[in-house]
Amino acid sequence: MTATPTQDKADDVGDHGFELKKRRKLPWIVGLVVVVIAIAAVVRFAFFDDKQSANEIAGATLVVATAEGNASEQALVNFVADKVAPKYGIKVGFRGLADSNTINRAVSDGEVAATVYQHKLWLGQVLEANPDFREAAATPVFRWGFGLWSDKYSNPSQLPDGATVSLYSDPANESQGLWVLERAGLIQLDPKIDKSKATQKDIVGNPKNLKFSLLDFAAQSRALPDLDAAVGYTEYYLAANIPLQKQIFAPPAPDEFAGQLTIGSKWADADNIKKLVSAFKDPEVQQFLATDPRVKDILLPLDAK
Repeated sequence: MTATPTQDKADDVGDHGFELKKRRKLPWIVGLVVVVIAIAAVVRFAFFDDKQSANEIAGATLVVATAEGNASEQALVNFVADKVAPKYGIKVGFRGLADSNTINRAVSDGEVAATVYQHKLWLGQVLEANPDFREAAATPVFRWGFGLWSDKYSNPSQLPDGATVSLYSDPANESQGLWVLERAGLIQLDPKIDKSKATQKDIVGNPKNLKFSLLDFAAQSRALPDLDAAVGYTEYYLAANIPLQKQIFAPPAPDEFAGQLTIGSKWADADNIKKLVSAFKDPEVQQFLATDPRVKDILLPLDAK
């Protein structure tokens, strides 16, 4: 902002016969300083996001986010908010967000306190793709229902030679699908590898000569009539009105695929976040997962067999 300089020199008497007097500069200078300070404050707030996260504010509502439309995870968060959080002196709220990057960026930036929508391997993929994110898996909370589905067969052994089986198209869930197929006796993975990171290249035995089709979450359940079988999450199949009886094999997911309460690393030691983690560790949460019909067969307790 530029001010017009004050005339420093003038004739004592002008052409019109009256005396010219200099205006005092001090009020203008003070006003200019106030305006500059105000503009700087606005710029800092707007562009440098200098506001405090709810994670650091006593009594603030701690929002836990999941993907939009995920009714079972929303039911879990609402249960914690209503029945568990008051025991730990915190308030918890729910928010549905559009996609993985939106959810994880909100957690990393402190816009929300946590999410419960991902396992460690998916979180690892997210952090690798977004090195500016700062997040950590704080505690396992549940196991997702996940298994082998078929519209044509009632047992894995019935799959024919050359059967087409769908796996999810992202690496983390593809490896979980391969793990299920190995548990079902349909393939053998290299025993030397970390099976939580397995790929199709790690298959050392495929007696039925299975062929694999990679599809995303929603597309896989819609394509089930055109496949011999598919390995996927229970929630997507139930959402597509496919009965649970079409799930022909479902071993409990290994620890690597447990759903995690994920928090922003910056706030791991904040009192609010420590209390939030304790609330999700509360035994009432596992009892809810074992008994509530809103999460039945979709979110399983950690000790599910």
